[in-house]
Amino acid sequence: MASSSGTSSESIQIQNSGSEEDLQALMKQRKQKRMLSNRESARRSRMRKQKHLDDLTAQVDQLKKENGQIVHALNVTTQSYFAVEAENSVLRTQHLELRNRLQSLNEIVLCLSGNGAGGGEAEFGGGEGNNNCDGFVRPWSMVPSESMAMYQYC
Repeated sequence: MASSSGTSSESIQIQNSGSEEDLQALMKQRKQKRMLSNRESARRSRMRKQKHLDDLTAQVDQLKKENGQIVHALNVTTQSYFAVEAENSVLRTQHLELRNRLQSLNEIVLCLSGNGAGGGEAEFGGGEGNNNCDGFVRPWSMVPSESMAMYQYC
């Protein structure tokens, strides 16, 4: 029986060693499959990262372009603003000059129309009611009397 039991233990060992080899081969195959899967996953991950980086680079380029356009538009607008501001300043100065000339002309009209009698002030925008018209009609009346006395002796 020893021989029969020896044969059966040998066959168990052969079966075990066969199973062990099969198991190792199966584990090796799974390990290789996992390695390939991990490599593929890593490759896809690198591709996603590269695509994301490319997208971000494109977005940076687009934003730089838009920023340049905005800066250009701002410069144009600023130049326009300064031109309008300068023109505004000139127009304000002209307005003051014209208003002063109108006031002077209104005073002249008041004086020529008889010292304000006759309603000339309402017609030309109103005067201050100055009756200093003698300077327009008789300019010598503007000279102080002491000076006039000096000229009388000449």
